[in-house]
This record gives sequence, structure tokens and C-alpha cells, in this order.
Amino acid sequence: MLGMTIPSWRFGAVLLASLLAAGCMSSRGEGVSPWTPYRMEVVQGNVVTREMVEQLRPGLAREQVRNLLGSPLLTDIFHADRWDYVFTIRRQGAAPQQRRVTVYFEGDRLARHEASDLPSEREFVAAIDVVKPEPRRKPLELNEAQLRALPLPAGRPAAAPAAPAASAVPRVYPPLEPDAR
Repeated sequence: MLGMTIPSWRFGAVLLASLLAAGCMSSRGEGVSPWTPYRMEVVQGNVVTREMVEQLRPGLAREQVRNLLGSPLLTDIFHADRWDYVFTIRRQGAAPQQRRVTVYFEGDRLARHEASDLPSEREFVAAIDVVKPEPRRKPLELNEAQLRALPLPAGRPAAAPAAPAASAVPRVYPPLEPDAR
């Protein structure tokens, strides 16, 4: 391998491709590149709201806590009397969120719980609801001024406005079904 040399044009091509690819990347999808890469929404854990935690009372059985909050995200074999409910969400266009609720048991009964600042259900929905801007759409119809501004097709004279027929006689049509008398 010591005797091999890389042709300078290949090295230059690889360097140019690397620089172009690096220029297209942006940490937040803004600035350098006009295109935003797709970012998958990452939702992990259990959504635990303020209303759910308010229902916790000391003395509840483990199954009752599981019914209120769902299955815990983390259960540790070294801390069997502790359940951790962790919730994180990263969504494009919204601020990332992380919440944590820790529930402590004594035996099979709830002893206490600790929770970060939890939102109500309405606050949570409002925080993750991202309104995407409506794309600009061209009007589907032209108004009269826009129609008059259009150029005439080549080889056709301008059509004179149609005048109403002078002898407009109303037409009379026979009945659709014969008269049953």
C-alpha cells in the first residue's frame, strides 16, 4: 500500500462531494439548506397528566396504580418498590418535552410519589399540537380583469360579443308522457 498513490482528481472529487454533502446538513433544518430533512417524531414512555397524579392516594395497591398511570417505563430489580414513569417527546415544530413521575411502594401499597411539573390534559394537547402553515395555492379561477389581460391565441381575430337574437321565439316541447285521459 505504501507504493500506491491516489490520483489527485479522485481525491479532489471525494473532497468536493464531502463538502457538498456537509453543506446540505443543518442541525435544525434552517440556515444553510433550504430543504428540511424529515425527522421522525420520537415519543417514549407514558403520558402522565396532572389529573392522573391527583388521583393517587397513599395505600393504593400496585394494580390500582397501574390502572391509573399505566405500566411503568422503568422497573428496577434492585429497587422493586419504585416505579418510574418517564415521558419524552420530540416533534418537529414543537419544543421537546420530558416529564418524570416516580412512585414508591411499601410492600404492595403506595407510600408516596414524586412528580415534575405536570401539565393538565388540555395543556399537554396544546403543547404538542403543531399547526402546520397552509401552503400557498394559486387561485383556480381568473377574474374578469385577468381574463382580459390574457393574450389572444395566434391566428384568431377577437370575437365580437354575441348579440341577443332579435326574433327570440320561445320553443315549445311536446310532453314526455302521453296524456292519459
